[in-house]
Amino acid sequence: MTTFVKICGLRDEATVAAAVEAGADAVGFVFADSPRRVSVDEARLAARSVPGSVRRVAVMRHPSSAEWAAVIEGFEPDVLQTDAEDFAGLDVPSHIAPWPVIREGTSAATGPVPQEFVYEGPVSGSGETVDWKNAASLARKGRMVLAGGLDASNVCDAIRAARPWGVDVSSGVESAPGKKDVEKIRQFIGAVRTAEIKA
Repeated sequence: MTTFVKICGLRDEATVAAAVEAGADAVGFVFADSPRRVSVDEARLAARSVPGSVRRVAVMRHPSSAEWAAVIEGFEPDVLQTDAEDFAGLDVPSHIAPWPVIREGTSAATGPVPQEFVYEGPVSGSGETVDWKNAASLARKGRMVLAGGLDASNVCDAIRAARPWGVDVSSGVESAPGKKDVEKIRQFIGAVRTAEIKA
């Protein structure tokens, strides 16, 4: 099975293009408080050459309805990724896929899961790995995108242990907080593809 790969926290068109060229299936733009935060205009410009086959993900956390409306209008994402409880208060058009974030250690991690979801630790972008054994039990219930502390050195082990539908990386492909490293992006995606061959 081909593992879905999302490169998150992108901020400029050149790095986005490099991620797409390296084989990313999705590119993420952070609209929440983070060293990787972008404005709606910055995200739109960075993503303007992304092909339709690659999903453009708006990454938020506890957004207001007004903040979400501005992202819809100005960025036009394919996916909204935000904490699971946020969706109850947001109007998400049918053409935008919801990716609820289920955080390790919360009640959401022990209940039913949606068809597609992201599983990560308490703090996004912190570089901390989740318990892959816990992740594996959730991966059997739906299409799980595994996030949290992944990089080229451990993603093979993570895929073998958790059997996720997809993987999500941000800090693991950076040379400094918020500064993506194109070579690390290539190495990460290469490691994912190697894991598929060994599976």
